Amino acid sequence: MFMGEYQHSLDAKGRLIIPAKFREELGEGAVLTRGLDNCLFLFPAEEWSILENKLKTLPLTKGDARQFVRFLFSGATECEMDKQGRIILPQNLRDFATIDKDAVVIGVSSRIEIWSKENWESYVSSAEESFEDIAENIVDLGI
Repeated sequence: MFMGEYQHSLDAKGRLIIPAKFREELGEGAVLTRGLDNCLFLFPAEEWSILENKLKTLPLTKGDARQFVRFLFSGATECEMDKQGRIILPQNLRDFATIDKDAVVIGVSSRIEIWSKENWESYVSSAEESFEDIAENIVDLGI
């Protein structure tokens, strides 16, 4: 399980260090793609396969389903870590997430999210204001 928050910077070649605590669980292969809220999602290959199989069951006749699948798959790229534990963030994904230099890498259970430092700080600030309301609203989900 991925959890925690780590701050890192991209190097001149667009490489980002993956926190050591995440590397072993990430394994050999991973898939990086556009995420929600203007961040990037990084899935271990096994988790990506599970998600892919679920997405295959969505009806092609539903416009929202087609859009979501296109969004996720068109931005997806397989990535491998180098010996220093870095992955390359392609320019199109950096542009999407507005990551220039400073990034925040967070663990979110079965995936890793990569945020621009500015977007993450803005998100946290906004979420903190409504955290109690959110908690009340998700109680119906059995949490």
